[in-house]
Amino acid sequence: MIDIIKTNKQFFFTIVSFLFVSCNSSSYLNEKKGPNIIWLVAEDLGPYIPSFGDSTVSTPNLDRLAREGVCYTNVYSVSGVCAPSRAAIATGMYPSSIGAHHMRTLSQQPAAKEKGIINYEVVPPPEVKMVSEILRENGYYCTNNKKEDYQFYKSEIAWDESSIFAHWRNRPAGSKFFSVFNFGVTHESNLWDPWYRQYDLDPFPPDRSLKKWWKKFAGIEKPLYVRDDIDINIPPYLPDNNIVKEDMKRMYSNIVEMDDKVGLILDQLENDGLLEETIIVWYTDHGGPLPRQKRLLYDSGIRVPMIIRYPNKEQAGEIDERLISFVDFAPTLLSLVNLLPPQYQQGVAFEGKFRSPNDRFYIHAAADRFDEHYDITRAVRDKHYKYLKNYNPDKPYYLPLEYRERMNTMKELLRLRDLGQLNDIQSQWFRLSKPEEELFDIDNDPHELNNLADNSDYKTKLIEMRNECERWMNEINDMGLIPEDEIIESFWPNKIQPVTAIPKVNNDDGRITLGCLTKGASIGYKFPNDDLPWLGWRPYTAPFELDSVQMVKVIAHRLGYKPSDILIYSHP
Repeated sequence: MIDIIKTNKQFFFTIVSFLFVSCNSSSYLNEKKGPNIIWLVAEDLGPYIPSFGDSTVSTPNLDRLAREGVCYTNVYSVSGVCAPSRAAIATGMYPSSIGAHHMRTLSQQPAAKEKGIINYEVVPPPEVKMVSEILRENGYYCTNNKKEDYQFYKSEIAWDESSIFAHWRNRPAGSKFFSVFNFGVTHESNLWDPWYRQYDLDPFPPDRSLKKWWKKFAGIEKPLYVRDDIDINIPPYLPDNNIVKEDMKRMYSNIVEMDDKVGLILDQLENDGLLEETIIVWYTDHGGPLPRQKRLLYDSGIRVPMIIRYPNKEQAGEIDERLISFVDFAPTLLSLVNLLPPQYQQGVAFEGKFRSPNDRFYIHAAADRFDEHYDITRAVRDKHYKYLKNYNPDKPYYLPLEYRERMNTMKELLRLRDLGQLNDIQSQWFRLSKPEEELFDIDNDPHELNNLADNSDYKTKLIEMRNECERWMNEINDMGLIPEDEIIESFWPNKIQPVTAIPKVNNDDGRITLGCLTKGASIGYKFPNDDLPWLGWRPYTAPFELDSVQMVKVIAHRLGYKPSDILIYSHP
């Protein structure tokens, strides 16, 4: 007997039932010999921590990770903003190769909507899966706490749990896990409106006091965790005054709070006896939150700190200077658990069983639409030089974004600009046009202020980097020059989202085989004893047995499509 249930993307929970749920009733995962993996992800943060050379504040937990692990000092996002970067991390694909390069697609800012840009999902090629889905297919229990901003809605098969309460402690006994914890406290918006600090329903209050935590949640208490007289090194492209210092004090205060949350996760691993069975990766989703950092392709916008602690402190205290891109994260994750990365992934594994024998010569990055403003820039970086190709040189560097202009530092920059009181360095961002090409000697010009593209001494390097940019864009079939409305039409004809076909069930004397007519669709299923709203669908990888008294729910989902209706199947 088959019934069909209409579904939508709403995710509902009963909070009282959620906290550290025991899921032993659904111990269907195969035990793997590979390590557990945890990703600890801070938002909007450059290398402003002691282990990467900035000792403005103390970060004892990150310092511990650095002492016991490896600091990777040349890691780069593919974009200066979060959603395209997260698309790359989740898929191992460059955002501009799959149409995920515009910020953002799922929820447009009001000014973008006024220009006719609709909310839409990117539709990657049919073979592309979220990396967590691949892990689940190979027996890992995968949790996400809690960010879901991939330029497409998460696959229905991507996570065992994805919520503010998702945790490895909920896994079936003995199973290996991959757990992601996102720390929103360092987000740009926390410089003017501590939304994440007050409303981030963190199940692990940083001061371990529910009373104090609730006061913060209610907006009554907005503490700074740094001294008023703290010595702050202000970048030369920002004004050296108290307004900027106050924003940077808040930034460093957020770092302190983020570090405390990292410590709580480490404590839990130790309490569970899992520290030496787990690879811990701490990184940030792109560069810093300040003006002329976030959204730009200067190192201040794309260079990120990363620390990896391996079991038993392997390689403790080492510094790794290899060039690493965000597209390398997914294949490396698979390589670390002894899984061969799929061929469609454009990154390479930098660690693990399938580590690439060749180090990178270049990393690549892209900037396109931010909110309502279109621009196109591509970047290539080697260990010493940065090349930028500006496809709209007639446009100014600075494009006004209402969201960013809520920040006091941004307001101050605009005020001083209008008064003519910015110095030559601070004024650069407000030039009304830009050259087609820029070249920077990062070793001698870390803030990328002196363009060498017209300097004949660097002609050979300029040609090399220009050719590499063209080669890369051609290799990945960069979609940046395609108008966004054409991209949307290719994903959603007539702006109508395609729907994944309802899965098919074949019953061969109790042996159930599932299929779907939608190319690239993944299939998930649930038995009654694991049909709980916070648990993900079991990934279908092989036929399974169903006795005469059992029933099963089945769903299919291709990324970018609507998931299918739920099929309920039981024996005739």
